[in-house]
Amino acid sequence: MPGARPTAAPAEPIAPDVKGLSFEDALAELEKIVRGLEGGQQKLEDAITAYERGALLRRHCEAKLAEAETRVQAIVSAGDGALSLRESE
Repeated sequence: MPGARPTAAPAEPIAPDVKGLSFEDALAELEKIVRGLEGGQQKLEDAITAYERGALLRRHCEAKLAEAETRVQAIVSAGDGALSLRESE
């Protein structure tokens, strides 16, 4: 059907061990996984498992960044230079 948009697959929930990671820890682990995959020395099954873990870590990092962006956007500068939280609209 012209103009129809494909439906996205439902997002896989983030594993509890990933959910508890800080942004920095998750990013460090993701970088390690990427380096391992780029090296191409892993067995296929190990590479697939690493890729799946990397996808979870990427989503976790994106969620943490979105949360931080929301918090930063809530901070506005008052006319006198003092910082305050913007009221919810």
